[in-house]
Amino acid sequence: MRVSTWLLAALFGLLASAAAAQTVGFQTLSVPVAGDRPLQVGVWYPSRSPEASARLGLGLQTVAMGGAISGKRHPLIVISHGTGGWYGSHDDTARALARAGFVVAAVSHTGDTFDDRSRAARMADRPPQLSKLIDFMTGAWPGRDAIDPRKVGVFGFSSGGFTALVAIGGEPDLRLVGPHCVAHPAYFDCNLLRQSGDAPVGGPWVHDPRIRAAVIAAPALGFTFAPKGLAKVKVAVQLWRAEQDSVLPQPLYAEAVRGLLPRRPDYRVVAGADHYDFLAPCGPGMARAAPAVCGGKGFDRAAFHAGFNADVAAFFEKTLR
Repeated sequence: MRVSTWLLAALFGLLASAAAAQTVGFQTLSVPVAGDRPLQVGVWYPSRSPEASARLGLGLQTVAMGGAISGKRHPLIVISHGTGGWYGSHDDTARALARAGFVVAAVSHTGDTFDDRSRAARMADRPPQLSKLIDFMTGAWPGRDAIDPRKVGVFGFSSGGFTALVAIGGEPDLRLVGPHCVAHPAYFDCNLLRQSGDAPVGGPWVHDPRIRAAVIAAPALGFTFAPKGLAKVKVAVQLWRAEQDSVLPQPLYAEAVRGLLPRRPDYRVVAGADHYDFLAPCGPGMARAAPAVCGGKGFDRAAFHAGFNADVAAFFEKTLR
């Protein structure tokens, strides 16, 4: 009986320890940028601190606010959101990655957020912001010793997918946007440019050789990488497309990227999904404020994200560990 009791106590101790190790810490950062506004950043990371419900934008998340980071040499994943998004656009994916042992830093791209689209056409501004974020997380961030700077990945959605493709070596030709919009004036990207009154601003393009793997979901402006703009991309890529993408319809976006990558990507087509289904599932507050991005009936975004987040984590586990 004593042996059995000891074994049971040891088992419960191990289970409690494992459960404690699975919490997710969270903090916000303001990253200085010379000559510009600071970058606003959300960071999720492995922690053993207790979690509680906390406000995130119009919704809630369960995290250890300001909790201590646990473990060492974690891979770093940086996240680039789509046009009009912010660092919380993919919070469920960020938490899933943190729970799987990654440090995740998501940036709000200056001038291309839900409350400020003044620089939405300045596409060349975005990749340097990712590099600045990597610099900060591996340099000035107090938790930097928990990061392995040799293991960096990027997750990008929509305009963030374009940003990630540039960061890993892509060289787009934005002169192709004009003819594209003559042929497809009703497309989202062309409407956005028309509303902003700006021409897309590109180049010189900043690449970051520290990034070793990329997850790209529904990338914007995929056609601008033709014919050889992705020829120098050497890292592993997981590429996602929504089958019913009404914002960036095929074959000019994700399909174009798939055909231009020199190394075959891990390519996934999500049956029945629309463009915004790659965003985190909406809570009541978000559903009221932005119903257009929260999806309609017929597609279970929450169920999809359970598998999506697991597949993204598995890809980074395979390519960065």
